[in-house]
Amino acid sequence: MFGLSGDINKSRAWHKLAKYARKMQKVNMAEMFAKDKNRASRFAISLDNMYLDYSKNIIDSKAMLYLLALADKAGLKEKIMQMFEGDKINLTENRAVLHIALRNRDNHPIYVDGTDVMPEVNRVLAKIKDFSERVRLGTFTGHTGKKLTNIVNIGIGGSDLGPKMAVEALKRYHRKDMNFYFISNIDGTACAEVLDKLDPETTLFIVCSKTFTTIETLTNAKTCRKWLIDALGEPAVAKHFVAVSTNAAEVEKFGINVENMFEFWDFVGGRYSMWSAIGLIIAIAVGYDNFEKMLDGAYAMDMHFKNTEFASNMPVILALLSIWYVDFFGIRNQVIVPYDQYLNLLPAYLQQLVMESNGKSVDLNNNFISYATSPVIFGGAGTDVQHSFFQLLHQGTSFVPCDFIVPAISHNEIGNHHEILLANILAQSEALMKGKTTAEAAEELKAKGMSASKITSLKKFKTFKGNRPSNTIVFKKIDAYALGELIALYEHKTFVEGVIWNINSFDQMGVELGKQLALKIMPELQGEANPAAHDSSTNALISLIKSLRK
Repeated sequence: MFGLSGDINKSRAWHKLAKYARKMQKVNMAEMFAKDKNRASRFAISLDNMYLDYSKNIIDSKAMLYLLALADKAGLKEKIMQMFEGDKINLTENRAVLHIALRNRDNHPIYVDGTDVMPEVNRVLAKIKDFSERVRLGTFTGHTGKKLTNIVNIGIGGSDLGPKMAVEALKRYHRKDMNFYFISNIDGTACAEVLDKLDPETTLFIVCSKTFTTIETLTNAKTCRKWLIDALGEPAVAKHFVAVSTNAAEVEKFGINVENMFEFWDFVGGRYSMWSAIGLIIAIAVGYDNFEKMLDGAYAMDMHFKNTEFASNMPVILALLSIWYVDFFGIRNQVIVPYDQYLNLLPAYLQQLVMESNGKSVDLNNNFISYATSPVIFGGAGTDVQHSFFQLLHQGTSFVPCDFIVPAISHNEIGNHHEILLANILAQSEALMKGKTTAEAAEELKAKGMSASKITSLKKFKTFKGNRPSNTIVFKKIDAYALGELIALYEHKTFVEGVIWNINSFDQMGVELGKQLALKIMPELQGEANPAAHDSSTNALISLIKSLRK
């Protein structure tokens, strides 16, 4: 059994942490820095050109020892090995969890049910390389012989968020004569807005659906198919559509040449699939060499995660800090702020990775959970978000732990833009930690020549309590290798959290109920209502919408 033998929150390790957390909640980080000149170096980890500074957290060496003991209690080392060895740790679906096999760069055998999966992984990678290069060079052409320069990815969830984030993050490396688009939302506007920009003769659609039955993806794909047929005729479908799927029958029925179907496997979850054929659009956008470098970076993080002692292990430390705040400080939110415009989609990607993985309330022993699991993740690109939710981070009534992510070097060194950007991220983490006392605020106002009464009326508004935690992740620049490392870092962090919370991070049953009910409601919007099937609110809304559409 993969799960713990008992509830983790009833363990001695958990109770020791809970007791120590009550003490640490009274500690001031600024004072800890003042007392320990080596604090920054003691709470930091580096790997290649990536550096994690986690010293601005409400921790000390004893807290970290207790957190590491909790990881040991959860059997983390054993469970890491189970994942890497192909054990079926996705218990509810009886599947292995092997996104790590997709970037297994030393190509050592990984077995599932006695079969080495690497030959198939390598076959699909070779197929991605061949096809992406032919599209980029123009040797794979459209129905009229023109080069395909508009590439459209049709998917949803993991078949959209991962590749879209990566294509945006690596925009600097795009082939300049090509454009890349994504259609995911079932809202027809999303489809129409993309199609309005395209020329049918130069457009390639990549339909990403493992089963080739996903309602949002297939609805959008069928609309795009009709648009193409109206312009070029039905035979054009085979030259303008490819599929990432496992359902050859449905792919062929759609009109796609099955030779242009790229497989992936049930041991690859959707939100972990950008390393697979779901990443085909990434390979076309940035070239297969850069796609491989992304795999290389992820593999470097995989090996660090697998082989490094937990006290110096980036994903483990980030996960333990998350658990520290969620379960022992009662914090229910975490924020991700990349200070790089190319990473502006990273927070949305991580929302799915974290909350779809760990937004669970039943443990692996089939019991409802009595402790907190996934925090709510939000974020955005700095410096934009400094002018939106940072007010809450600095002066809100509860603190929100923050991950700052920044490249030391910009791809676009225009004037002193990057210096200002770097200064901002460093200032924000320092300001969150230090704050500003009411006395300091009063002195500042006094130095500006304000009257005593004005100082009294303003000083509390100018007070920052500080002691608000953050991690800072610095790397040299955003390239394919660094992106691979960064995404793998958060994948493994999410896995560690799931292990300690004793939940299955690899199913997503919470997305099913709403979809099931939608299938029942859809006929009622088009025909006769069935009041007995719903509550009064839903019935009233169905009636209202139908009346407004007349």
